[in-house]
Amino acid sequence: MALPDFFLIGAPKAGTTALHAALCGHPRLFMSPVKEPKFFLCDGRPPPEAGGPGDAHSYREWIWDRAQYERLFDTAPPGTLRGESTPLYLADASALRRIRAAVPEARLIVILRDPVDRAYSNWAHLWADGLEPIGNFLEACAEESRRQADRWAPFWRYLETGRYGSQLQDLFALFPREQVHLIRYLSLVDEPQATLDHVCRFLGVEEGVISDIPARNVGGYVRPDLTTRALQSAFRMGASLGSHFPPQLWRKASIPLQWLIQRSPQHRPELDQNERARLIDYFAEDIAAVEHLTGWDLEAWRSYREGGTYSVRKSWAPSRRLVS
Repeated sequence: MALPDFFLIGAPKAGTTALHAALCGHPRLFMSPVKEPKFFLCDGRPPPEAGGPGDAHSYREWIWDRAQYERLFDTAPPGTLRGESTPLYLADASALRRIRAAVPEARLIVILRDPVDRAYSNWAHLWADGLEPIGNFLEACAEESRRQADRWAPFWRYLETGRYGSQLQDLFALFPREQVHLIRYLSLVDEPQATLDHVCRFLGVEEGVISDIPARNVGGYVRPDLTTRALQSAFRMGASLGSHFPPQLWRKASIPLQWLIQRSPQHRPELDQNERARLIDYFAEDIAAVEHLTGWDLEAWRSYREGGTYSVRKSWAPSRRLVS
């Protein structure tokens, strides 16, 4: 069986795409050519019917068939470790159980980012893509329960995805600590060489072979003006129509319209103190659970601070740009 030896399982918008790209450069590691196959989110059957904008063609790209999933690793050179990255696995207890059943000795890599920044980045990603219909972050968060009930895809769960405490409890109930490597997002940003060496040591491959973390999945912010809203509405309508065609065809056809939406990308506005405080209150208990489980001091996650979003930080250190 050609199943992975290790997984990058989360969290979304925390640098997993950049780390995946970096690990591709190690000769002892083979990363799946499809970055997010999402196989273990499924249970041997296709994902559910479409829910939110763009979900229909996204769901059709999920690899749910076991034989198709195993073929992703057929070209792995002998002696290499096989890996894949699906950052939604961390927040899905059923996916973790499936990984445990299929690959009990798997090594798991987790990157944790300030949950408020992560949620804001998640919303901004879908907003800039033209899929998020609500131009106010907190108002979009307030729709989360309704969207989940309507079976919108997991990537729309801005708040739930950042509740790492309960997710880590599920993870550690299934896998021993020595099979899990935790990374703080800012370590990936500020100490890339040391972080990569730690990952290689965890996987049992040579350190010092890879040193660069390339820019991946970096997005800008678009203002919610009338032109942007009109283009986004057209994009969502096109996504709905595109669900009747192969997803690759829709993605190619949508490029010009998405380019127009993102015609003048800007730094994302900072959340003001009251907005951040409301979300910190929401995450407070879970942050305490993460501290207990990891031994980390996460006081920074509880505080308001200028320049907290990576769209600002990347302008300070462009050589370390990862993900906004």
